[in-house]
Amino acid sequence: MGAHRRPRQRATGSGRARTAAAITLAGAATATGLGGTGHADPQPTAAQVRAKVDKLYQEAEVATEKYNGAKEKADTAEQRLEKLRDEAARKEDRLNSAREALGSVAAAQYRGGGLDPAVQLALSSDPDRYLDGAAFAERAGSRQKAAVGRVRKNLREVEQLRGAARVEVASLKSRRAELQRHRETVTGKLERARRLLSRLTAEERADVGEGTGERASRASSSGPREGLSPSSQAPNSRAAAAVSYAYQKLGSPYVWGATGPNAFDCSGLTQAAYRAAGVSLPRTTYAQIDTGRRVSRSELLPGDLVFFYSGITHVGIYVGNGNMIHAPNPSAPVRVAPVDEMPFAGAARMV
Repeated sequence: MGAHRRPRQRATGSGRARTAAAITLAGAATATGLGGTGHADPQPTAAQVRAKVDKLYQEAEVATEKYNGAKEKADTAEQRLEKLRDEAARKEDRLNSAREALGSVAAAQYRGGGLDPAVQLALSSDPDRYLDGAAFAERAGSRQKAAVGRVRKNLREVEQLRGAARVEVASLKSRRAELQRHRETVTGKLERARRLLSRLTAEERADVGEGTGERASRASSSGPREGLSPSSQAPNSRAAAAVSYAYQKLGSPYVWGATGPNAFDCSGLTQAAYRAAGVSLPRTTYAQIDTGRRVSRSELLPGDLVFFYSGITHVGIYVGNGNMIHAPNPSAPVRVAPVDEMPFAGAARMV
């Protein structure tokens, strides 16, 4: 019977396996904190959150300017399409009129039995009217040819307009798809920033809001307090009017894609300020910098637009004393800030 017993070494191996399993489980418990000695990832400090949120806001602003550019092109495409449709409708009215005229000639021929006009006149009971009738027949033939020519010309024009409209529809569809991509990028980054901020206490969030993208002095937020006003230092009346408008909008919320009158993104604010001064600016930062005359940092005067970052993705309006008014990001409203708080990329004088 002893020959049928299980070998003892298997029992020993099984014990070793149980011991190894126990060690593995203990290790796993430690790694996951179940054993009481594990360590969770440290909570990021307010400064670290600020840095991450700053980066997300900057990336969102890049996408916002791309969205603004795509929207401007989509709006232009939509306007062109509307004009093409209006013109096509007018051409179709002319085509229908030409077809009616041609139909009248054909009906007259049908009622006349389809005989050659010369034969009809030859069989007429009033030969004295032959010459007048022959002249009429020639004129009728010319009118018929002209009517056919008008129909063909109008038909070609309508088809050309319809073809152009199809191209514009395809362009508009592409622009709208691009808009949606940029919209998703912006909202995604802003949502990530919101989630980061939600981890902080109210006091820490206030600290981040004060610091994120903004190192402005609080005293400047209510306008100039001493010396000449920025408007009086502006190079001309339009620049002064733009500066005045910007001061009136201090405290307005930042909303991406907004151009006023109650909310703005950065290029929306500068566009609205100059629109109020009677100057039309393009929608995006990278188009606005090429609209005016470039000026150096040492030449800045109130009303000049100041641009930031290598991609020209942020803009403010200079108000003097090293300060600008700008729409920073969703964490801060329109406010006065030092020009040197962000990487300076250039400046332009609009008028």
